[in-house]
Amino acid sequence: MFTPVRSRIRTAALALSAITALALGATATTGAAAAPAPAKQGPTSVAYVEVNNNSMLNVGKYTLANGGGNVFDVAVIFAANINYDTGTKAATLYFNENVQRVLDNAATQIRPLQQKGIKVVLSVLGNHQGAGFANFPSRQAASTFAKQLSDTVAKYGLDGIDFDDEYAEYGNNGTGQPNASSFVYLVSALRANMPDKIISLYNIGPAASRLSYGGADVSSKFDYAWNPYYGTWQVPGIALPKSKLSPAAVEIGGTSQSTAADLARRTVDGGYGVYLTYNLDGADRSADVSAFTRELYGSDAHYTP
Repeated sequence: MFTPVRSRIRTAALALSAITALALGATATTGAAAAPAPAKQGPTSVAYVEVNNNSMLNVGKYTLANGGGNVFDVAVIFAANINYDTGTKAATLYFNENVQRVLDNAATQIRPLQQKGIKVVLSVLGNHQGAGFANFPSRQAASTFAKQLSDTVAKYGLDGIDFDDEYAEYGNNGTGQPNASSFVYLVSALRANMPDKIISLYNIGPAASRLSYGGADVSSKFDYAWNPYYGTWQVPGIALPKSKLSPAAVEIGGTSQSTAADLARRTVDGGYGVYLTYNLDGADRSADVSAFTRELYGSDAHYTP
């Protein structure tokens, strides 16, 4: 059996952090124009950052020793939550104080990455309250939550949304169990709202196995899908081309360098286009990162504090 995907410690203080109300029609904060990054050939590298503990800016500190290109192409803010409002009986988007701080300080926490050519995506995760991506009671409810997501992307100048269907605890607070239509409605509405932004799938949970309904299949609406089990190789079960899939998944500092290198080698040899990493922190991880960049890009990684 695989080990649990992540170990997330959520303190009572975080759980009680103030929810951010998204004003409909709020003026969008657009990202600064990206400076062209030096050319890099090879898979797209993704870095999840636990912003409860670490800075998003860490993603921009790694470049390839050969050519100077960014090691990481996509930075994922981990994580916002899908919460359940017991008053309105509806799912709502929630930011703990650390996620909110990153968003409120987009000029210093997000734009510097985008200016390097790195895309910044917001991950959304269950929060033990019964609300999840797979149990909206109606198409309208799914569309309403999709608008909260796309409004957030527009307001803070983000590059997309990542779905992670863990910790929802379906059924809590009287919520429904996963149904066949919910995630299809949600992804369809979100793609309609933001046709040119990233939508990615952390391939886990009830939502990940409910991608078709009523003759509609939303697989092609995703830009990427990845294996959620660190230190392993598992091709996501979604109908996307290899260029959009990451069968490899590593925890930086938690997966051995030899395993990270082997998974990177398999990525290249298998013709896959994405390589997923998790938990990039503020230490100099150039040795861990170089273990996979040598295989992906033929270069060591250089760390700039």
